[in-house]
Amino acid sequence: MIVLKFGGTSVGTVDSIRQVCKILQNNTAQGKRMAVVVSAMSGITNKLITAGQLSAGGDENYLHLLKEIEETHFTAIRELMGVQSQSRVFAQTKRLLNELEDLLRGISLLKEISLRAMDLLQSFGERLSSQIIAEFLKQEGLPAEALDARTLIQTNKSFGSAKVNFEVTNANIGTHFAGNDKLHIITGFVASTDDGQTTTLGRGGSDYTAAIFGAALNADCIEIWTDVDGVLTADPRVVPEAFTLEKLSYEEAMELSHFGAKVIYPPTLQPAFKKKIPLVIRNTFNPSFEGTFISEESGHDELPVKGISSIKDIALLTLKGSGMIGVSGVSARLFSTLAQEDISVILITQASSEHSITFAVAPEVAVKAKEAIDEAFSIEINAGKVDSIEIETGLSVVAIIGENMKHTPGIAANMFAAMGKNGVNIAAIAQGSSELNISTVIEQRHLAKTINALHEAFFLSDKVTLNVFVLGWGLIGGTLLRQIKEQQEYLAQEQGLNIKVIGVANSQKMLLDEKGINLELSKEDILSVGVPSNTPSYIARMKQMNLANSVFVDCTPGMDGVKEYASILDASISICTPNKLCNSGTYNDYKAIQDISARRKVKFMYETNVGAGLPVISPLNDLKHSGDKVYKIEGILSGTLSYIFNSFTLGKSFTDIVKNAKEKGFTEPDPRDDLSGMDVARKILILAREAGFKLEPEDVKVENILPEACLNAASVDEFFEQLQKHEHLFEKRMTEANEEGKVLRFVAALENGEARVVLKAVDESHPFYHLSGSDNMVVFTTKRYLNEPLVIKGPGAGAEVTAAGVFAEIITIGNYLTNA
Repeated sequence: MIVLKFGGTSVGTVDSIRQVCKILQNNTAQGKRMAVVVSAMSGITNKLITAGQLSAGGDENYLHLLKEIEETHFTAIRELMGVQSQSRVFAQTKRLLNELEDLLRGISLLKEISLRAMDLLQSFGERLSSQIIAEFLKQEGLPAEALDARTLIQTNKSFGSAKVNFEVTNANIGTHFAGNDKLHIITGFVASTDDGQTTTLGRGGSDYTAAIFGAALNADCIEIWTDVDGVLTADPRVVPEAFTLEKLSYEEAMELSHFGAKVIYPPTLQPAFKKKIPLVIRNTFNPSFEGTFISEESGHDELPVKGISSIKDIALLTLKGSGMIGVSGVSARLFSTLAQEDISVILITQASSEHSITFAVAPEVAVKAKEAIDEAFSIEINAGKVDSIEIETGLSVVAIIGENMKHTPGIAANMFAAMGKNGVNIAAIAQGSSELNISTVIEQRHLAKTINALHEAFFLSDKVTLNVFVLGWGLIGGTLLRQIKEQQEYLAQEQGLNIKVIGVANSQKMLLDEKGINLELSKEDILSVGVPSNTPSYIARMKQMNLANSVFVDCTPGMDGVKEYASILDASISICTPNKLCNSGTYNDYKAIQDISARRKVKFMYETNVGAGLPVISPLNDLKHSGDKVYKIEGILSGTLSYIFNSFTLGKSFTDIVKNAKEKGFTEPDPRDDLSGMDVARKILILAREAGFKLEPEDVKVENILPEACLNAASVDEFFEQLQKHEHLFEKRMTEANEEGKVLRFVAALENGEARVVLKAVDESHPFYHLSGSDNMVVFTTKRYLNEPLVIKGPGAGAEVTAAGVFAEIITIGNYLTNA
């Protein structure tokens, strides 16, 4: 004997009822004896409740709902039943609907609805569906017969959630099924008292009905058919990567169901657990899938954590005070008080000092709990020995569950590390000695992020998903997005790194999509569906989404994004940026950002601030952290100026070289922005700070190589005119350098804590002498590299190398999250 239960979605439409029939026919063909429990058709119970509330309030609109309920069932009859059977089934259904209408009219006259009346009202959903389904199955050749569970399941008079009298119920079921080979289609959810009053079994009542019948009949198995593929590792609506668990133990299933797993409910498991009857959770719409098998054995030894579950909305209450320390009976008084008020406690934690007891309850009873406890401890409160109860709201419980956790060290450490990396603060922790469940209380706004971070940590430990938000879609931003698109598949398959671009924005439009933006589309197509934006609104939306493993990439040259860096890092979002304005501002601002990054344990990465795609900052930090001492740093830190002065040789016009560099796109639109040396000054300032020197921007001495007339020119064209007029100044410096066997290089240097930027002549013994093209070069003279300085050389300009440098930092963050 097996007992099958089909939920509301499984019998919610004509097509789904036909699918149920196919499942039962297949079982019959295999020679299986069955009993079937059915719920009301999808949405009917809610309509019945609403109709009852409307009628009690004197609102005649309940009649419209009654008409909708009638039409739903009549439509099912018309589409399921043959013409010769329809009139009989219509008559049966109409009798029940007339009874329902009489009940609603009575409630309307009384203008109130009791729990007893509500139970009777709700029973019509299952009574209607079971009759129609039984008649359809009979038509399809199965020996079906509708069975009203109220005739067999006896309960007390706790209307709304009645308690079953198992001694009477089991005897009734055993007697009824003895020698009866019919395929019973049983009403779920409903029962009755010993004097025939209708009761309901509470939340998950139809599942409970199946378990009651299964236990009474000593069934081989109880199958719960629903609209998902079994019990998943997490809620798939929150975690798209959640997958079905093949096996669970009773204890694990109980814990998961208590903490919100929607496919099973705690009372359902009790009768099955007592009789050691396996439960199987299966999908009506995917019947070939085996689903989840629940029994005494846990299975999945390789998974110490089986599932991540949660309770979305709880309130946390704390009783504390010096008068509790060493006093026996405090806990007993506290929880006895709550029990007397019929308040269920979700979670309990107590400090070993006995100074405080913290517990979680449903938020709707928090004030009631506080008032009851304050009254119970009024003497101690008035004496100052115990504080009045504190209530915290806006909280959730997240639990990791698994029998194998007790055999695996480091589970709690991994849990807290995953939450910490994503900036999730823990308000309370509870763990039983069985180590089957570790529960944490967190802010509700972090719930989805926490579940995703934990799922990644325990089920995808060799994989990580980065949620990337890009600000700026110019040359560097656009190149970065193309590079990500080209490497996404490789990184996912070979490195276990899934990079999802969640947001993109330029100065006019932004687009955010939690599922990820399709980078195969053009920039125009992507932003065509975007909404008007500015930088603060884009960043606010990113923080509001609150996704795990978020990375903000600032590809803009301005201050709008920089102003938000502190709040972004404080929201536990990492930052990658080629924008050097943050690190080259005041030292206090630089240090504040570094401190927030360290405190929040998120990455602030800016390698491209100095060398574009050339690694400069990371080698400097490696030297510093390994105990080396930096004596001097010299650098050609501008690809543009490198190109200009590498090209400036005898016989060539300096003005023509600058024009040529502008035409090739090497310079800024106004070349004075490059020739002023301010960009190079920012870069040497950043290197100085990374080396440990607390310099301000004004501490960097910059040689002005441009005549006053060039600087004051009203336009770029006029600038070139003035530059031509002063050509002799640059020719003179070139000639003097050439006579000494030297070449001119625009050099940034840090020595003895002093930073300067100068046009310098160097001979062939210096590494800068042999530079060509637009290459950058940095020379570190340190305690270890004293006689032979450490030289780093490579391309120092261009969107490709700069974007590649930013991309490398994004990958570095992914590797950090994978291995942390």
